[in-house]
Amino acid sequence: VGLGGTSEVAVGLAKEALLLPVEQPNPDPFYAALEREILSRVNALGIGPQGLGGSTTALCAHILKSPTHIAGLPCAVNLGCHVTRHASAVL
Repeated sequence: VGLGGTSEVAVGLAKEALLLPVEQPNPDPFYAALEREILSRVNALGIGPQGLGGSTTALCAHILKSPTHIAGLPCAVNLGCHVTRHASAVL
C-alpha cells in the first residue's frame, strides 16, 4: 500500500512495498498495526492460493507513506504474486 504524496508517488510507494522482506514490519507502530490488520482481513476472505480457497491468501502487507495534504490523501494498492518474491543470501 502506498499512502500520500501525489497519485504518482502513492503508486510508486505501493510498488516499492512489494519488494520489502516479508518478515520486515513497518518501523512505525501505527502502520505496523495497520499492516497486521490488513493481512488478517485479506486472509480471512478465504481466497487462498490461486483462488482455490484456503486460509493463506497473502504472506504480508506493507505500507509506505509520504507527506501529503489531508484533504487529498492518495492511496494505491499493488498486489504481487509469488514471482515478485525472491530468495536472498549473505555470502
